[in-house]
Amino acid sequence: MNKRNGPVVISCCSALLCAALANGQGRGGGDWTTSGNDAQRSSWVRSDPKISKAGMEKPGFAFLWKQKLNNDARQLNSLTQAVLMDRYIGYRGFRSLGYVGGSSDNIIALDMDLGRIEWKKRLEGAPPPASPTLTCPGGMTTPLTRPTSTAIAGPPAGRGGGGGRGGPAKSGVGEPGQGAITIPPPVAANPDAGRGAFPGAAGRRGGGGGQRTAQLVYALSSDGKLHGMYVSNGEEPAAAIPFLPANANASGLIVIDNMAYAATSNGCAGVPNGVWALDMASKQVTSWKSNGSIVGSAGPSFSPDGTIYAATDAGELVALDPKTLKVTATYKTGGPAFVSSPVIFEYKEKPLIAVAAKDGRLHLLPSTLGTAAFKTPAATEILASALATWQDADGTQWVLSPAASSVVAWKVVDQNGAPALEQGWSSRDLVSPLPPMVVNGVVFAVSSGEFRSKDVKTTVSKSSHAVLYALDGRTGKELWSSGNTITSFVHSGGLSAGASRLYLQTYDGTLYAFGFPIEH
Repeated sequence: MNKRNGPVVISCCSALLCAALANGQGRGGGDWTTSGNDAQRSSWVRSDPKISKAGMEKPGFAFLWKQKLNNDARQLNSLTQAVLMDRYIGYRGFRSLGYVGGSSDNIIALDMDLGRIEWKKRLEGAPPPASPTLTCPGGMTTPLTRPTSTAIAGPPAGRGGGGGRGGPAKSGVGEPGQGAITIPPPVAANPDAGRGAFPGAAGRRGGGGGQRTAQLVYALSSDGKLHGMYVSNGEEPAAAIPFLPANANASGLIVIDNMAYAATSNGCAGVPNGVWALDMASKQVTSWKSNGSIVGSAGPSFSPDGTIYAATDAGELVALDPKTLKVTATYKTGGPAFVSSPVIFEYKEKPLIAVAAKDGRLHLLPSTLGTAAFKTPAATEILASALATWQDADGTQWVLSPAASSVVAWKVVDQNGAPALEQGWSSRDLVSPLPPMVVNGVVFAVSSGEFRSKDVKTTVSKSSHAVLYALDGRTGKELWSSGNTITSFVHSGGLSAGASRLYLQTYDGTLYAFGFPIEH
């Protein structure tokens, strides 16, 4: 290995490895790349070789490791939800990497197989606000992201499915008698590097191919700049691009088709509430100012055609053009504030949108908005900062919502020729549950352990430890529990999953990993 000024240059032992390194390409598909896993914010991992109802009923799934990360919490904000890159090909072979942001503008990359820190860096950031609050804490507030597609992935084709570590390794060598495979040339230096356009920034609006490029992970620092970093070492191939005003309360950072998007809320540091878009090639910023604060821990959601949907605490759900951010449609509750990010899914080959309101109702709408297709009955209280959705083996679509002290599962059903929601099950009692996640038919729910006041500006007076539960997605039956393994509560962050493992961050700066151990 020879070092020059700049990135490390690897002396490759084979052309195949050199090509893999040049492309910086992960082998697996379906990585958890952004808040809520995908552009629709579904929090659904469609298939997994080991996690299933049958797999969870057998011994094997367990606590794997924990790693205390060096980060100073801002108010109650600590670590962000992890984004993942399974089977990265590097000079040390296949790696499973994860990336976590810290509220003090820290970026930490970990080897998720071993629970070992791969690299870390501190972004410059902005001075903290003079009077930080729970709703305006300052620091890094949105999770990292990797380029993401707006295409809705199909349901898993069969039991278990692929995409994890369960499938056999396949050689890149050609079939006997057919010669060797064609090796793509190394990626040329990006002519826009240094002018603000990051190599490897293009997401896939339709999931279509194109030339492989260097893989980057993106972070939005507290000074409002967007950083693109190589997944392998954290180095930045181009200067950070100014995106938002400093100390904005940002959420939902996502990169699609060389465009970065984020939402701002609570009017922090005088920053207007709304949705922001950055063209990373031209460095031009466009924004839409909302009537009320953008709500939802996952930020806005994206339909397959790229249309952006954002909900506000003024009780509005708006559809925005992805290039101009002009409003194309609006829906109003007529009173109650929305509280969750919208979640988008297909039902009978048409997109539907579900979003939760403060009165406990779920609103189910067509992508054209207009009149609500269906509203669930009002409930006493709801904590649904984000929803989840999944489809079972029988084709039934489910929507999951965290209530005051449980997770509630709703079936999407046909009612007089129109889609409606019918309650399926409610989980056991949970303390301030986080938004749930679904992996291959298993619902993972977290009792956060945080006793929240109805006044969000009030600090937490007491807390217990978080508990992770695995539930049968069809019945809500408890399959597994983490018990007393987790020793702190959870405020920010959330669940993410991949390669038969899942990850959760706690207030004390610890990242926990659960799953099936790697077979050796």
